[in-house]
Amino acid sequence: MPNDERSDQGGDTNWWVEKLKSKERAKPEEQQALAGASFFRSVEGYDQEQATKNLTDLNMNLLTEAKATPGAWAYLPLIGDRCSPEQIERVKRALPLPREASGVLVDSGHALRAIITGTPRGERILEFNFMDEASFDCWIKGEWVCERVYRGRRELLRRAAELLRRYMAKDLMKEDGFFSAPHAQGALPPARTEW
Repeated sequence: MPNDERSDQGGDTNWWVEKLKSKERAKPEEQQALAGASFFRSVEGYDQEQATKNLTDLNMNLLTEAKATPGAWAYLPLIGDRCSPEQIERVKRALPLPREASGVLVDSGHALRAIITGTPRGERILEFNFMDEASFDCWIKGEWVCERVYRGRRELLRRAAELLRRYMAKDLMKEDGFFSAPHAQGALPPARTEW
């Protein structure tokens, strides 16, 4: 009897092997698509330089369309819905325009974007996006030098004046602590994100 038990157990020693697996084999590696291949195909031919230029051109077009003049805010509503007058005033108070800077408040109803440029016009472009996922972007001489994302409008409102002061400063690129990454003398490192 003990021999019979052993033979029964012996036939069932592969209990951990799944017997219901399909007999299909994996395709050879060269035939399988790489993970993310469809993503890379979707950005094939994407020109980041052109995209950056289009964005800075859009900001300059909005400044021109709003007829922004130095030292004063212009207002440009994009749609019928508007932000409240209180929201607009809060942004103006948070971003006191320097005498030589031009600014436009672009109102899309649920979000307010403040675009500021200094003198010469377009050399520096600062973009503050007051929305649920608030952000700040800065371009100097066409180079995207900063992108920051904030928890919300209130946090950006608290930091706006300091960002304006810092990024409108003429000697900004001479500051030792401006960029944390080492870079060649006079060259700007790529923009850094916080996401």
